[in-house]
Amino acid sequence: MTDDGAAVLDFADRATLLKIGLGFAVSVVLLYLLAVGVGLDAIKDVLARADPRWLALGALSTAVCLLAWAKAWDVVLGVVGVDVSFRQLVVTYYAATFANYVTPLGQAGGEPFIAYVLSRDTGASYEDSLASVVTADLLNLMPFFSFAAIGFATLVVRTTLPDKVEPLAAGLVVLAVGIPALAAGGWRYRYPLGRLFLRLVAPISRRTSLVSLESIRERMTDLNEAFQRIATEPRSLGYALGFSYVGWVFFALPLYFAGLTIGVPIDLLLVFFIVPASTLAGMVPSPGGLGGVEVALVALLVALTSLTGAGAYAVAIVYRLASYWFALGAGGAAALFVIRRS
Repeated sequence: MTDDGAAVLDFADRATLLKIGLGFAVSVVLLYLLAVGVGLDAIKDVLARADPRWLALGALSTAVCLLAWAKAWDVVLGVVGVDVSFRQLVVTYYAATFANYVTPLGQAGGEPFIAYVLSRDTGASYEDSLASVVTADLLNLMPFFSFAAIGFATLVVRTTLPDKVEPLAAGLVVLAVGIPALAAGGWRYRYPLGRLFLRLVAPISRRTSLVSLESIRERMTDLNEAFQRIATEPRSLGYALGFSYVGWVFFALPLYFAGLTIGVPIDLLLVFFIVPASTLAGMVPSPGGLGGVEVALVALLVALTSLTGAGAYAVAIVYRLASYWFALGAGGAAALFVIRRS
């Protein structure tokens, strides 16, 4: 097996695989119980009217979304001097997406692993890879909150916000302000924070040879230099941000196509609120938020549209087929390709 293949499979130890399997099993049971509560026969009746052509368009939209985000990654990597073909990077991005989507809470903290995959697959240093991944993720958060704000403003103008939706809206507002503030504060006070981290690690390094304080200090210096190189290229960051926005449009569109699949159009501006809100609600310890996202989607669709519980469940399932499950399948194929690539 090549180093590239090992990079993708290093996370797949027995304990991790057990957690992944358990996560999928619990999520499937949750979805089944939800379907029983909504009404299995009613859901089947709705899905019987489904037009698979719209489902295919939803899957295509997800593919375009991942391509756009991979391009944003490509731009940021170019700033730190990593020379890799876009075709190779797309495969790596899909494989990393697969790893994130099967790992519980992968989306909440998968950057170190993705950076490891990227560094092994492209030859870039781990520090450059991590800086590019974190930067691209932060860029992706801007359209996330922008679209959520557009959808939220539309809801406020058109109607009174349902009580059940208010906590999610408030959560989005808090994150929209809090995450940029934390990122700015972390950058401004990076040197004091770095010294604090080294002081915390120092006692551990004195008790074991597995942790080298000097090695950690060098890695932190390299990482800081990588971030500084990125920060000196605002034009390139703006270019990457453009691809992030394009990616988010195509990330949200599968929900619109899911509605069309069962013959119920959903307002696009409403889609731009529901997708971020459901993603936020789906931050549960399951692979790709499986179970949590679907429950949130059903609740949001019932609260904000004229859909019945059965219709909302059908839309949620179709949407996840076109987004999560399609990305999981395509990413799995990419991971196998990386494993076999010479």
